[in-house]
Amino acid sequence: MSDITHRRVLKIAVPVVLSNVTVPLLGAVDTAVIGQLGQAAPLGAVGLGAVVLATLYWAFGFLRMSTSGLAAQARGAGDGAEQAAVLLRAMIVAMAAGLLLILAQALLFGAALHLAPASAEVEGLARQYLTIRIWGAPATIAVYALTGWLIGMERTRGVLWLQLLQNGMNIALDLWFVLGLGWGVPGVAFATLLAEWSGLIFALWLARDVLGAALRPALARLGDRLALRRMFTASRDIMIRTILLQLCFTTFIFLGAREGDVTLAANQVLLQFLEITAYALDGFAIAAETLVGQAVGARALAPLRQATRISMQWGFGGAALMSVAFLIAGGPIIDLMTTAPDVREAARHYLPWLIAAPLIGVASWIYDGIFIGALMTREMLRAMFLSVLLYTLAVVALPLAMGNHGLWAALMVLNAARGLTMRAAFPRLFQRVSAGAA
Repeated sequence: MSDITHRRVLKIAVPVVLSNVTVPLLGAVDTAVIGQLGQAAPLGAVGLGAVVLATLYWAFGFLRMSTSGLAAQARGAGDGAEQAAVLLRAMIVAMAAGLLLILAQALLFGAALHLAPASAEVEGLARQYLTIRIWGAPATIAVYALTGWLIGMERTRGVLWLQLLQNGMNIALDLWFVLGLGWGVPGVAFATLLAEWSGLIFALWLARDVLGAALRPALARLGDRLALRRMFTASRDIMIRTILLQLCFTTFIFLGAREGDVTLAANQVLLQFLEITAYALDGFAIAAETLVGQAVGARALAPLRQATRISMQWGFGGAALMSVAFLIAGGPIIDLMTTAPDVREAARHYLPWLIAAPLIGVASWIYDGIFIGALMTREMLRAMFLSVLLYTLAVVALPLAMGNHGLWAALMVLNAARGLTMRAAFPRLFQRVSAGAA
């Protein structure tokens, strides 16, 4: 492996941060375009349908992370056939998952609309939207796999171009189908569907080199038991860890609702600060995934130390900048998100927690990248179990004494605990690589 430098980390991280910027932009355009129809039902239907599909697809998000770790290690080991085999296995899982969702659509959509009842008009439009968009399930999940593979191969510039193409095409088709042709809700659905399949075609083109000469030896390795076991174990651990994390945030939202509508709305506004932080710092976690994975695959201790140190340095530097930005501009950001005076006042009251949040949580985010790259998913899952236990104790006790401040304090306990528990397991990474190198 070549040396790990600050420039190399930034070369991986910056395209990821830029690609993340396009994600909320797409949602805003979808909402704005359908909002031009001047009716509540189409807007509600698109929002409801998008949430249903996002929840279904989220269950397969593990494929992005496990594929990046496996691909990075194969690249670090210089094993071209395994690099291709990792991609092929992930694509097979993605296509099978997408086809399963298509076959089960009636059951899944019926259950989802039963859990989130709406008016007959909204439900009818939501079904139209869902029955069109579900045909993009194989493409969407396959792009998760391809994105993970591109990250593991240190091709994050390709990830940026993929996001720009897919989201840019989606926006352009939204405008044409809805405002130009007057297709309404089906127009939004068709725009996304075509963008999803176009994104898959482009992503395959980005990976075209590995599917060439290495394809035949890769096909011979598809059924390798050890490789399949590693893929299954990593995917399982990451999926359970993600579910636990999502349950913590869901609990936070539900408990916040007990504090009243104004506090609930203020919490929702402030959660966007965490989302902004995650998008901004995600690039450094992904740089850690890529470079740590390659160093582990190469059994190279010096690059491993460089990768972990530099990624963490940039993570903490970025977190400090985010905290300063929220300290200076937190109030104006809140005012942009809501015009309700009581919600603005409540959000400002709890803003100090969000000023501290980047510095409290950054270690957990960067360690996530390190552990995924190293495929130390079992240790990451154990750390999450312990962190959730501490969060549960905090969320039971602190709100009783501190109200909504206690709820935010419990969320900070979760993020701090995740960082500390993974830090405790971190030395095992060097022990494993040292043993492998010896």
